[in-house]
Amino acid sequence: MTVTLCRDVTACDTEDGMVLLDIRRGRYWQLNTTGALILRALLRGVDHPRLAGQLAGTRPVTAEQAARDIRDLLDRLTRARLVEERTAA
Repeated sequence: MTVTLCRDVTACDTEDGMVLLDIRRGRYWQLNTTGALILRALLRGVDHPRLAGQLAGTRPVTAEQAARDIRDLLDRLTRARLVEERTAA
């Protein structure tokens, strides 16, 4: 699976994480440092289990909880039409 930003969305790193701007709708989302770390990794192609393991090694969270949090963030960003998920053919 690959994750990409939607066509009309730009991302900008901030001191506290990242801001996603949906130019089409004139709306923005702010991600905290952990959310930004997750999104950057997904955009680079890091797979969910590996990312969950990395988070569990650096944050006070289990790999299982990290996997749920990754999925939740990705679902929210997808529903907001900020990112797109594509499965490899």
